[in-house]
Amino acid sequence: MTDISATKEPQQEKIEKPRPIKKVCFIVAKSTIDSAYAAMVMANGARMEGIDVEMFFTFFGLDVINKSKMTNLHVATVGNPSMPIPTMLGGLPGMEALVSNQMKKEMERLDLPPVDEFMEMIHLSGGKIWACKLAMDMFKLEEKDLVEYLDGVLTVGDFYQRAAGEGTQIIFI
Repeated sequence: MTDISATKEPQQEKIEKPRPIKKVCFIVAKSTIDSAYAAMVMANGARMEGIDVEMFFTFFGLDVINKSKMTNLHVATVGNPSMPIPTMLGGLPGMEALVSNQMKKEMERLDLPPVDEFMEMIHLSGGKIWACKLAMDMFKLEEKDLVEYLDGVLTVGDFYQRAAGEGTQIIFI
């Protein structure tokens, strides 16, 4: 009887070197304060690291770049499992405004710029800002409704073409 373990060489695990992230593409589909700031903080951080940034705003995320709505975003107090208050209390009149104002004060204390300034900073640092054509058609929005520094309106297919390439990450917020 032959010992097959002696004839087989041990397989070594192949360790790949990490590939650098070259581009981060954010899909922003919600317009709550926490969603908007999550995308903006990550996009700004990527730009500070020299990583290309593309932000694609779709559905309610369009409010983040809508000139008439971007400075009046709120926190969702109902249906938010991380909200430290019972859902029933979150639905009381004025609760959403109260929680939203508290969050805005905390962000101001942390020296985070307001949404309009933060988005412009990302644009000025080289980040690309795109609006979703389907969502714009659905909500009957025009480019004039959105920020001046909008890089354009894209279809989903256009967005995926821009996201193509090695070293690209897509993050959905």
